[in-house]
Amino acid sequence: MNLHGSPQDSGQDKYAQTRWDMVENQIVSRGIKNATVLDAMLKVKRHLFVPKDYIDSAYIDNPIPIEKGQTISQPYMVALMTELLDPQPGKKILEIGTGSGYQTAVLAETGCDLYTVEIIEEIAVTARKILEKLGYSNIKYKIGDGYKGWEENAPFEGIIVTAAPLDIPDKLMDQLSMGGRMIIPVGDTYQDLLLIEKTNEGVTKKRVTSVRFVPMTEKSNHT
Repeated sequence: MNLHGSPQDSGQDKYAQTRWDMVENQIVSRGIKNATVLDAMLKVKRHLFVPKDYIDSAYIDNPIPIEKGQTISQPYMVALMTELLDPQPGKKILEIGTGSGYQTAVLAETGCDLYTVEIIEEIAVTARKILEKLGYSNIKYKIGDGYKGWEENAPFEGIIVTAAPLDIPDKLMDQLSMGGRMIIPVGDTYQDLLLIEKTNEGVTKKRVTSVRFVPMTEKSNHT
């Protein structure tokens, strides 16, 4: 699948062409085909979610550091995880790790019913301000321990985890609905991105690729 034409809002957004190039060269070229995901990646202005010193590098093919030792993921990884999750309008999705809010915005653009949890309050507050300013009304926010998920709103048809635990958290598995999917990086220094599906026959786990995410933090050891 190739993108055709040119950005429609290039006159109002000086990064529109750069974002278009990012999607064409970093995402489509690596096999991402879901039209909803590609459309979301074109719409969400990544430069709004990075620190000011990194704005001109917002669309590079790398993660970018944000506050408190966290990162905003590489655009391709955001697209890949979103495509694997397959969010759709009205589908109930749990995001563990709001972070910068960029992945959150991409998910919200798909029209899903999104619940996002972030353990670091300062980061959570910053991301929420940006997302609310952008007008997203399909996101619910929580500051809390991602290992615990969001039990009062479970089950979820999809769960996406944007930090790496050593093992798959039991409570997240419990909160995944039958037929649901979880996308999660697991491991220490070397991590595997896993696609987990819960079916009537049991739980299937598929390794997608090797990744490097920041470690997932528990409330008990968070300072």
